[in-house]
Amino acid sequence: MPVLTPKRILAARVIALVVDLAQFALLPAALTPANDVLDVVTALVLIALVGWHWAFLPTFVTELVPFVDLVPTWTIAVFLATRGQDVTPRVPGAPSLPSAPPPALPPGQERDASGS
Repeated sequence: MPVLTPKRILAARVIALVVDLAQFALLPAALTPANDVLDVVTALVLIALVGWHWAFLPTFVTELVPFVDLVPTWTIAVFLATRGQDVTPRVPGAPSLPSAPPPALPPGQERDASGS
């Protein structure tokens, strides 16, 4: 499985969005074999970018059904495959933010060795 960098996630999301918009905008062309070729190429590119995810299989099958492919299934699948991933770019070597100190106890109370 490839390492999911912010650039890969962004690229996959943009590609999925562009393909879904193109399929919606080119409605009469949706019935041509070129649309099926576009779906196969899209599936291969997205798998190369983010790795295999279960959401790609039903998406690919759905995209082969005429007029059902007008739903933005590639976009939904990519967002499912990359959900929970951080897409904010990180500067290499930048220090991470320190964790917040524990809350202060009222006067007269002390923490024991277990931290409670």
